[in-house]
Amino acid sequence: MQHDKWKCPKCKNLEFETGQFAATGGGISKFFNLQNKKFSTVTCTRCKYTEIYQASTSGLGNVFDFLSG
Repeated sequence: MQHDKWKCPKCKNLEFETGQFAATGGGISKFFNLQNKKFSTVTCTRCKYTEIYQASTSGLGNVFDFLSG
């Protein structure tokens, strides 16, 4: 994917890939493996430099993660 507003700060490449991942927080959410921390990523296709941004979470999504785990 190419976008005019994003440029890799390391190699100046304009092409990138996006992704997402979830992680558990601390305390009770870690005990029940509730993935209540969600993140979006932007990765340069040339040098693989990756920026991570925290995304908003949904309480209902956490319940589904718990039930399917």
